[in-house]
Formats: sequence, C-alpha cells, structure tokens
Amino acid sequence: MKKAFSVIFLICLLTIILFPFFVKAAEPLVPCTNNCGISDFFTMLDRIYSFIVIDIAGPLAVISLIIGGICMLVSAGNPGLMGLGKKIIYAAIIGLVLALGSYAIINFILAALKGS
Repeated sequence: MKKAFSVIFLICLLTIILFPFFVKAAEPLVPCTNNCGISDFFTMLDRIYSFIVIDIAGPLAVISLIIGGICMLVSAGNPGLMGLGKKIIYAAIIGLVLALGSYAIINFILAALKGS
C-alpha cells in the first residue's frame, strides 16, 4: 500500500512538473511563412537550442539533484549509497553548467551572425 501510494504520488508530481513543457506550443519553430531570410534561420536555431537546454536539460538536472539528495538522505550510514548520491549531484551540477555555458556561447555566436 505504501509503495503504491509512493508511485502514484511520484507520477502526479512529475505530471505537475512536466505539464508546462508539454503545453509550450504557442511559439512556432519556424518564425516565418513567406520570404524567409537568414535571420529567420538563426532564430529557428536559437529556438531549437533553447528548447533543448532550458526546457529539457534544466528540469532533468533538477530531477537528478533531487534523486542524488534522496540517495544521500536514505543512505543511513551506507558509504556506497552516500557516494552514489554525491556522484549524482556532482554529475547534475557539471551537466547543468556545461549546458548553460554552451547555451551562452551559442547565443553569443548567433547574435554576432545575426548582427543584433
């Protein structure tokens, strides 16, 4: 009974967290319909990359941080589980820093190529 409640709670929590990402369809991927220029191509690349980094990598890093913290909390003195929690947290932080750093570099390059 307790395990079933935990699974249902986790599914509800993930649904609440991920729901805004499924509904984010107001902004089209291709910004133009006729006479598309190179600026529209770079805008499309920016939208794709921002979706990957902000909408996918960010929440996955947060979920990884939570999982690592839970592993550390439930370790109860088990050094193996404590080490696993630390590894998960370090990997999540490094991955998030790399994703946001690459996002900053790509935005800088696209802004320079667009001329804005």
